[in-house]
Amino acid sequence: MSSPVFKTFAAGLLAAGVLLAPTAQADIYKYVDKYGRVTLTDRPSHSGFKRLVRTWKGWNESSTGRTSYKQLAVSRKRFREAIASAARDQELPTALVHAVITAESAYNPEAVSRAGAVGLMQLMPATAERYGVHNRKDPHANIKGGTSYLKDLLGMFNNDVTLAVAAYNAGENAVIRHGRKIPPYEETRTYVQRVLKYYADYKRMKEL
Repeated sequence: MSSPVFKTFAAGLLAAGVLLAPTAQADIYKYVDKYGRVTLTDRPSHSGFKRLVRTWKGWNESSTGRTSYKQLAVSRKRFREAIASAARDQELPTALVHAVITAESAYNPEAVSRAGAVGLMQLMPATAERYGVHNRKDPHANIKGGTSYLKDLLGMFNNDVTLAVAAYNAGENAVIRHGRKIPPYEETRTYVQRVLKYYADYKRMKEL
């Protein structure tokens, strides 16, 4: 059964007349209102709309422009303890987990991509199954599964944060297949740049 978020997502696309084919040229913009309802259009009507780019997980916010950490502060505080706890359990830098979550979902536990990635750390069904996550919209379970996966990726790539982050986006097999280097996918390279930028910013924060 399709989730309400996905139905709203699809309805917004149909209403906007936007095609999801790779050849579509129009930009797509997303707006999430205070009730969590998602509106998608190719004709944004106010500044609250965020431009999306297509990735293997679906549609993500464009990396153009600076991220407003003020806008993320409330949500970041909401999940601060859960993120800190999971980071400690997996011996991960808390700032890195925040960086991945910022890039993946902007702290929206209801986020659902077109490809089926769900939750704060955008877990795909196979990844959730691998780490025993039964409800991907459960923030605590999602963070636990996502950090476990991130920890395994760091181990797989000799604690190389760049490669681990690339694998989180494109899959570990893609990184291995390309000689243990960042795959030559524009979406993955952009994603890595975003996460590393957020990571550097968060490391400078006194409190997370």
